Amino acid sequence: MQKPTRLERHGHTRSDPFFWLRERDNPEVRKYLRAENAHQDAVLAHTRPLQERLFEEIKGRIKQTDLSVPYRRGPFLYYTRTEDGREYPIHCRRASPEAAEQVLLDVNALARGHDYYAVNARSPSPNHSILAFAADTRGDRVHTIRFKDLNTGALLGDELAGGSGYLAWANDNRTLFYAVVHPRTLRSYRVFRHTLGTDPATDVLVYEEADEEFSVAVAKTKTEAYLFIASHQTVTGEYRYLPADDPTAEPRLFLPRRHGHEYDVDHFGPHFYVRTNHEATNFRLMRTPVTDTSLEQWAEVIPHRPDVLLEGIEVFRDHLVVAERHRGLMRLMVRPWSGAGEHDVTFDEPAYVARIAENFEMDTTTLRFAYASLTTPTSVYDYDMATRTRTLRKRDEVLGDFDPERYRTERLYATAPDGVEVPISLVYRQDRRKPGGNPLLLYGYGAYGISSDTFFNSARLSLLDRGFTYAIAHVRGGEDLGRPWYDGGRLMNKRNTFTDYIACAEHLIREEYADAGALFGLGGSAGGLLMGAVLNLRPDLFCGVIAHVPFVDVLSTMLDESLPLTTGEYDEWGDPREKPFYDYILSYSPYDNVEPGEYPHLLVTTGLYDSQVQYWEPAKWVAKLRSMRTADRRLLLKTNMVAGHLGASGRYRAYREVALDYAFLLDLVGITA
Repeated sequence: MQKPTRLERHGHTRSDPFFWLRERDNPEVRKYLRAENAHQDAVLAHTRPLQERLFEEIKGRIKQTDLSVPYRRGPFLYYTRTEDGREYPIHCRRASPEAAEQVLLDVNALARGHDYYAVNARSPSPNHSILAFAADTRGDRVHTIRFKDLNTGALLGDELAGGSGYLAWANDNRTLFYAVVHPRTLRSYRVFRHTLGTDPATDVLVYEEADEEFSVAVAKTKTEAYLFIASHQTVTGEYRYLPADDPTAEPRLFLPRRHGHEYDVDHFGPHFYVRTNHEATNFRLMRTPVTDTSLEQWAEVIPHRPDVLLEGIEVFRDHLVVAERHRGLMRLMVRPWSGAGEHDVTFDEPAYVARIAENFEMDTTTLRFAYASLTTPTSVYDYDMATRTRTLRKRDEVLGDFDPERYRTERLYATAPDGVEVPISLVYRQDRRKPGGNPLLLYGYGAYGISSDTFFNSARLSLLDRGFTYAIAHVRGGEDLGRPWYDGGRLMNKRNTFTDYIACAEHLIREEYADAGALFGLGGSAGGLLMGAVLNLRPDLFCGVIAHVPFVDVLSTMLDESLPLTTGEYDEWGDPREKPFYDYILSYSPYDNVEPGEYPHLLVTTGLYDSQVQYWEPAKWVAKLRSMRTADRRLLLKTNMVAGHLGASGRYRAYREVALDYAFLLDLVGITA
C-alpha cells in the first residue's frame, strides 16, 4: 500500500490511504483492478453454471429478431430492428408499410473493431437526405459526429470530434449545430455551426457557456421553425433561440437566467410555450408572443397545482398534450386548442409508467405513447385525441411461459422518521409468497429529481420465479411526489433520502413482504451513494447489496473542480468550499464514514472510462471496506476495463452483467438452479 494522502480543508484533515488509485494510466492501478476482477471471478466461480442458465433465460425471454413500432417523420416511417446473434441495433426506414426497407445505420458494422460502441444521437436533415449521428467509442460520453448520404449510402468526409451528443439541423439541409465538451471536465460548453463539406476547423463558434456550473444543449422545435440553445444547471435554466431558416442569425436571449428559475420552451403558432417554476413550485405552463419573450408578456395557460407536477408538453395542430405526475403516477392530459373536450388518458394499475413517445408530426389527431408496469411489458399505443380511442400497436413479447396473472403488484407506504409517508412499489409471484416474507431486492435512487418509475423488465422474472420479491423505494431526492419531494432530499436535506430508504426496508420486513435475513439492496450511481450511506447507517438490515458505479467519495469529488459534473452539481449536493456544506457532506459521504464493523455481502461494479462517477470511487471504497470490515463476507469489485457509466454497450454483454448480479443474490440465499 502506498503512503496515505492528507487532504485538508476548513482546518480539517482527512487521511486517504487509497488516493493513489486515481492514477488511471498507472500500470500498478491497472494491475490492482485486474486482480480485483480475478478475485471476483474466483469467489463466484461456483456460480458459473447458474450464471449461464440465467443468461440463457434472460436471452430466451426476449425476441432476438424484432422490430420497433415505426413512427412517421416526414415522408418516411422510421424504426429500429434487431437480429438474433447480433449485439447492436439496425436503424431503418421505409416510405410506406409496403415499400422496401432502407438501412440507415447498421451499428453492428460500425462497431467492428471497438470494444465499446454506442450511437447516442441520430438526426435526419429536414429533407431526409443526410443522416447525422453521434457515436461514443469509450463510454465516456465524448462523441464523434459523422454524416451519411442517404441517397448514395456513402459516409461523408465530415467528422466532428469532441461532441457531447447534442445536434440540430438548420432548414437549409447543410448546416448542423452541435455541442462539444470541455477537454478536461467533459462539460458540454460550446455550440458550433458546421456547414457540410467544409473543414471542421473553420466551424463557427455560436455560443460558449462561461459559467462552469452550466452545460449547454441544442435542439430544434417540433414546428421546425426555431433552433434552441439551452443552458442548464441543477435548478436554473436559460434559453437562446434563432430562426431555423436563418442559421447565421445571432441567437437571441429568451429570458435571462435567475438562480432557482427553471424553464423550458416550445413553439406553436404565434407563441412560445414555457414550462416554468416562476411562482409555481410544481411548474405551470405559460405562453408569450414570439415577438416579445419578456416576463411581462407571459400569460398563463395551465396554472400551478400543489399536488400535480407538470413534467412536459407535446404540441399538435389541434391539441396540446400535457404529461403530469400525481401521487407518483404519470397521467396524460389532452386539451384541444379551441373548444371543449379536455380529458385525461386514464390507466388502471396501482403502479405504472406512461410517457409520450415519438410524435414528430403536427397535423394529426394521433398521440403515440408508451405504457408499462411491473407486470405489463412495455406497450406502444396510438391514441386518437378526437375519438378518445386507443389502439395497441405493440406489446413487447415475453417468450416462454410468461403469464402476467401469476404476478401481483402493490403500492405501499412506509413512515419516515419525520412522519412523511414514502411510497413503495413492489411485485412478486403470487404462488411463491411465503409467510414471514420472501427474499427481497429493494431498489433505490433518490437524486436529481429523477423519479423511480415502475418499468417492466423481463430479466427480473428470473428472480420472481425463484421466489424473490422486487420493490422500489420512492425516496425523497427523486421527483416522484412533485418538486417538494426533490427538494426534501437534496442539499442539507440529503439525509432524508437515506432514512426514507431505511424506513421502507423496515416496513417491508415488518409487514412480512421481506424475510429479515434475506433483504438485499440495489442502487446505481447516485443510488450507489444511497447504498453506501445506508450500509454505514444500518449494515445489520441487509444480507447483501449490489452497488453499480456508486458515487461514494462525495466529499473529495465535490471539492475537485477538474472532474466532470462537479461544478454543475453544487445545487444538488452543496458546495463543500463552504464549511456548512463541507461538514454536512462529510457526515454522510460513504467513503469517509467507513468504520470497523460487520458489513453485509457486497458486489460493486464500475467502468474504467466512466466520466460520471470515476472508477476510483468504487475502487477506493471497496479497498477501505476490505481494510476495516470485521466480518468475513463477500466483498467483490468488478471493473469493466473497456466501458463507462452505462456498462457494456452490446445487448448480450449486458445480459451477462445482469446474470452475474442475479447469481450473486440467488447464491446467498441458497438457490443454485
